[in-house]
Amino acid sequence: MERRVFIKQMAMASIAAGLPGGIVANPFIQKMTSNKKEEMIWANLVHLGFNMWLDNSHTIFPGITSDVCKQDFQPKNYLEQNTWALEYHPFLTFDEIVWDKILLDMKKEGFNMVILDLGDAIQYESHPEIAIKNAWSTEKLRAELAKMRKLGLEPIPKLNFATAHDAWLGEYSRMISTKKYYEVCSDLLSEVIELFDTPRFFHIGMDEEDVYNQRNLDYLVIRQKELWWQDLYFYIDQLEKKNVRAWVWSDYAWANSEMFYKKMPTSVLQSNWYYDAEFDLDKIEESRKIMLETYYELEKHGYDQVPTGSNWTVDTNMEDTVKYCKERINPLRLKGFMMASWRVTLDQCLGKHEDAIKQLGQAKKDFYKEI
Repeated sequence: MERRVFIKQMAMASIAAGLPGGIVANPFIQKMTSNKKEEMIWANLVHLGFNMWLDNSHTIFPGITSDVCKQDFQPKNYLEQNTWALEYHPFLTFDEIVWDKILLDMKKEGFNMVILDLGDAIQYESHPEIAIKNAWSTEKLRAELAKMRKLGLEPIPKLNFATAHDAWLGEYSRMISTKKYYEVCSDLLSEVIELFDTPRFFHIGMDEEDVYNQRNLDYLVIRQKELWWQDLYFYIDQLEKKNVRAWVWSDYAWANSEMFYKKMPTSVLQSNWYYDAEFDLDKIEESRKIMLETYYELEKHGYDQVPTGSNWTVDTNMEDTVKYCKERINPLRLKGFMMASWRVTLDQCLGKHEDAIKQLGQAKKDFYKEI
């Protein structure tokens, strides 16, 4: 479908339906939401590629030695290692021993899904120029996908197309919303769908596209108003025409709630996130309340959700997230939970990965004993 026609049809459908996303008659949605006995999702976000936050290797972080900007820096602990990994690297920052340990821990704790953030860590046949040094071949990726499935872990691909997190696109991250950009994105989405044997979901990110979250980038670009939605609809269309459901982070709703609930299709699976320790709205800083309240707003507007917690800030967040959301979201729309530790898959971060997996595993035991 020609992109402008698709966007126009989406807008017309929204007006006609008068409901979130305006596509309640879409047979794709009916198919994706009709199975009332589908298994709860217990997912872990793991990074294969890590060039998601910076397009340079000269950003100095407060309280961290400036030596982390050196490509050959030898970290002394997980904090130094993760900070070093946040800098842009033209090579793979990934340890297969750590990866294998994470997968086995996930199986042990009752997980059933791996969301694999690919970035520039794959030698895409459609665009090999994107790959960094030591990126996995497509054959290697297929072998690892088979390994995950054998362990009972459903692999779900993730490519973040938010401009705050698309350094992995290389030169194409500086061609946003151009004809060439759309061609490349379409090629990558199609190839990854094929590599993953048409996954149920495809996480496309779309978080934190603002000035603050790009303050350390050399090249800053923000889509806003209709352009942001135009591009989102483009990604969604590329997926839905191949019978794959789009999955996004929900934080666009924090600052754009009226537009979000008017224009976000209900076919898109939502992952709101909140990583703090406090879950009492009366005790939360005013500016952060919207982060927690969004779980309720998504439920009120009829969106399917996979709430996301983390041990990035505190070790209690994941269990509290499961408890909070189970009490507030209709079980038919609460599709599961995701842990996002936001740590690089390297040796000194293994302990944080292990803790994260145990925390969601414990929450599963505490609040879903029947599963």
